[in-house]
Amino acid sequence: MNKLNQIRNIGFIAHIDAGKTTTTERILYFTGKSYKIGEVDLGTAAMDWMVQEQERGITITAAATTCTWSSNLINIIDTPGHVDFMVEVERSLKVLDGVVVIFCAVGGVEPQSETVWRQADHYNVARIAYVNKIDRVGADFFATLDQMHSHLAANAAAIQIPYGSEDSFKGIIDLINENLIQYSDDSGKKYEIKAIPEDYAAPVKKYRDILIERLAEANELIMDKFVNVKPISIEEIKTAIRRGVLVNRFIPVLCGSSLKNKGIQPLLDAICDYLPSPADVPPVKGIEPETGDYEERSVDYDAPFCALCFKTMTDPYVGRLYFVRVYSGQLTVGESVYNVAQRLNEKVTKIVHMHANRQEIVESIAAGDIAAVIGFKETKTGDTLCDKEAPILIEKIRFPEPVISMSIEPRSSEDQDKLSQGLRKLAEEDPTFTVNYNSDTGQTLISGMGQLHLEVAVDRIMRDFTIEAKIGQPQVSYRETITKKVVTTGKFIQQTGGKGQYAHVVIQMQPQEIPGTGITFRSKIKSGAIPAEFIASVEEGVMLSAKSGILAGYPLVDIAFTLLDGSYHDVDSSELSFQMAAGIAITDGLRKGCSMLLEPVMDMEIIVPEEYVGQILGDLNARRGKVNALNQRKHLRIIRVFVPLAEIFNYSTTLRSLTQGRATYSMEPSHYAEVPSNIAEKIVGVGMNVSVQKQRQVCHRR
Repeated sequence: MNKLNQIRNIGFIAHIDAGKTTTTERILYFTGKSYKIGEVDLGTAAMDWMVQEQERGITITAAATTCTWSSNLINIIDTPGHVDFMVEVERSLKVLDGVVVIFCAVGGVEPQSETVWRQADHYNVARIAYVNKIDRVGADFFATLDQMHSHLAANAAAIQIPYGSEDSFKGIIDLINENLIQYSDDSGKKYEIKAIPEDYAAPVKKYRDILIERLAEANELIMDKFVNVKPISIEEIKTAIRRGVLVNRFIPVLCGSSLKNKGIQPLLDAICDYLPSPADVPPVKGIEPETGDYEERSVDYDAPFCALCFKTMTDPYVGRLYFVRVYSGQLTVGESVYNVAQRLNEKVTKIVHMHANRQEIVESIAAGDIAAVIGFKETKTGDTLCDKEAPILIEKIRFPEPVISMSIEPRSSEDQDKLSQGLRKLAEEDPTFTVNYNSDTGQTLISGMGQLHLEVAVDRIMRDFTIEAKIGQPQVSYRETITKKVVTTGKFIQQTGGKGQYAHVVIQMQPQEIPGTGITFRSKIKSGAIPAEFIASVEEGVMLSAKSGILAGYPLVDIAFTLLDGSYHDVDSSELSFQMAAGIAITDGLRKGCSMLLEPVMDMEIIVPEEYVGQILGDLNARRGKVNALNQRKHLRIIRVFVPLAEIFNYSTTLRSLTQGRATYSMEPSHYAEVPSNIAEKIVGVGMNVSVQKQRQVCHRR
């Protein structure tokens, strides 16, 4: 069992193609975990083990591995960079203590760099930065450093600067120890420590002074010595960097070229020196499930067991794998643990440490460990596992809503059961992949975060379950909301000769003040107007009704429901009657509240040569795009634009034809916005009944 202060649970996060998997492969090689370096472009990277990853040359699923360096055990999670697979970043950050944020020295701070940085902010994860691809044409380490300040508002400073750049990149200058690490061969294993060349004396002094200044902003001791012009030792600098990283007040920036095996050993040193161990992070927070009281669990081998299941995966040989982060206590094969969310016991039949898709069997795991457990039956992503005698419920992971859908059906009726089984397994693995049955059209609809997300899911269904399936055209996942606050009444009364049904509710509906809040329900019932046992039924009726609006059956979003009043009958009232009354009230409220259709809007960045800017802007205007920034990067222009998802299906083909293949783009979901009335009428007009059409006309006149 490793000491807690000798464990590092870290991840690599970045924009797509910044070099996360390449860096991970080099780390595995230099730490002796693998004897041969895998290459992403050749499909031989150990961490990209899925067939779909090897064919596309991108990471699709977060892969875990373990290695050792300087007596430290490093648990690594290599995450995807593509926006369609951000669920993997989200659930990884939930359980990691620190991350290495990788930036491309050519691309700088790119859109997905900003997204993963915000995600790390949300989970308050400590981080260091690594600027990769210094050897590439157009690389600019210092421009990337400036963008970290301007784009991310990070208190970042270089602790290394490159010795040479592009083709002349030969090594790394260490600003803390003030020496040069020069590599003598392409393997990256042989290097010499030399004095700093005279022609680099000025930039070294400049950036070392900046390092001390920015450290002073985060550390009082350094500030005192800096102000009073006192000497600062190397150990004091390293201690200040570590303390600044642990409280997220300072970001040390390193550099290198992972593909050329340069900069990996200093990066490993920085991971061990500066990123937190499990002993450095605050106790995990949660609630006592029965009382709702605040609880926390310290990272301690002797404390009651507590862990979070952050990922599930199907293995063709052993079945379902449940990835867990252990926060306290210990777990041994053969023991049972209590699943607080499902309120049941689960038996542990096997525990493994993962190396991508390969397994290393262990007998037990303890506080600080990340491992996979086999044997559970009902556990799902986000469930808390603990000692039944000391229960704690950790906050679940929040996942984004799917933005795109397509239909899928088997080519033969014999495959129907296999398809249903496959879709169910994928949905269990990926919370952003959902499956719904449209009773009106008889179609099975799959929904996800983008076209690539759904393409990969369909490919897995066909390969893993050997099913021939027919796929429909991608469709946008629209949403519906109201535009004003209303009070609505729902009554459900039935008399059938015997016991009847009676329920009466008064519900207030209003748009959420903060977009993205979702659907909320609360009760203001006083004096027993509705018994407490029926209030839960009202909430259930509200949530069921929120799955389908009145315009075109799309789910509701960003509405606050408040139960104000109602009445019941001692004999005739039931849970079902209050569910029905709530549904009647919601339907009426949507009409009164002037329902409107919302569409997902994407935040897109397009990098294009100067001569094609006019054609791109004209095309974006025709797609209802709203340009919010037009920046310059050397000979290129960077266009930032909000554009509806419905307008950019297969945009890559259009972009290639407009720019002769010289432009690139990336995008991520930004927000939902109202669909223009002329487009909304085309979407919902056919299925909209007469009464709803009349109500919309009244709303438009107002």
